[in-house]
Amino acid sequence: MNHVVTLQDAITAFADFIEPTNAELDAVEQEMPVILADVDLLDAHIVTLDRTPTEVDERRIRRARRRALAARVALVNRAAGASMPGGAA
Repeated sequence: MNHVVTLQDAITAFADFIEPTNAELDAVEQEMPVILADVDLLDAHIVTLDRTPTEVDERRIRRARRRALAARVALVNRAAGASMPGGAA
């Protein structure tokens, strides 16, 4: 006799692995400033998709790009500082 396994049984067998771990949630929380800065940069670009960018649009894009880069630098510096023994940077 062949046993038929439903799809639900196959999925719920690994239910513990579906949810993110605390470490993964902490990593997302650490990267949240970078994510939000990237969203702002995308918003600035989206505004200019259907028209020629004005000087104000270009300034907004430049500012958003600088914020995104600054957020990335801060994240890298935090990660490098956490991995250095003795707090040396």
